[in-house]
Amino acid sequence: MKVAILAGGFGTRLAEETEIRPKPLVEIGGKPILWHIMKIYDHYGFKNFVVALGYKGEYIKRYMVDYCSLSSDLTVDLRTGDVLSHGGEAPEWQVELIDTGQRTNTGGRIKRLAPYPGNEPFMLTWGDGVSDIAPRELLAFHRSHGKLITLPAARPPARFGSLDIDSDGRVAKFTEKPQIGEGWINGAFFVCEPGIFDYIAGDATQFEREPLEALAADGQLMAYQHHGFWQCMDTLRDKYLLNNLWDSGKAPWKTWKD
Repeated sequence: MKVAILAGGFGTRLAEETEIRPKPLVEIGGKPILWHIMKIYDHYGFKNFVVALGYKGEYIKRYMVDYCSLSSDLTVDLRTGDVLSHGGEAPEWQVELIDTGQRTNTGGRIKRLAPYPGNEPFMLTWGDGVSDIAPRELLAFHRSHGKLITLPAARPPARFGSLDIDSDGRVAKFTEKPQIGEGWINGAFFVCEPGIFDYIAGDATQFEREPLEALAADGQLMAYQHHGFWQCMDTLRDKYLLNNLWDSGKAPWKTWKD
């Protein structure tokens, strides 16, 4: 099963980083967030990726082409130009890197990937978020209902501490950065059937608007309630949060072993 990853946006809210690299290459613990996302899927046996490129897509191409060389020791014969890599990490991934346009919207990028999964269901996610969700469980839920698309409904951590205040002003309870008690958000680790492409008009379509709204109206959108960890990387604050979790050795999304 293919895993489609959208990696073409401008990442304007993280401009301090994205002026020099595409957002999916912004690093957590010395590795691009794109690598972390791929490792999540790899842990559950999903090893075939198709990546929708746009802004600074050549950087992602270069990273993938150089991956094994950068992750291993090298022996270089300067007389012949031969390079032998040894040791290091060489994951069993097949990665298709597809240019989907500089200014194509999310729906348009997905539509341009239609030839790659063919007539088979596929995974879909954005290149800027991590979670401890189990894709196999998500897939099993998707297959159980027979609809066109499943999204994980997530409750991210709140930005600030929560206060329960009595009528006299006394703080009865303080909870530091609790999980949001009400409301679910789109966790963007989708399972999709090819029929979703019929809901996307073209390059200008924002997937989170007309397509998902129409799929919901037609009864074809199902939510898998995920009660665990989910975090996107939209801002520098998010980047620092994810790096601190990684450095602490307690990154919830790290389900794989080194």
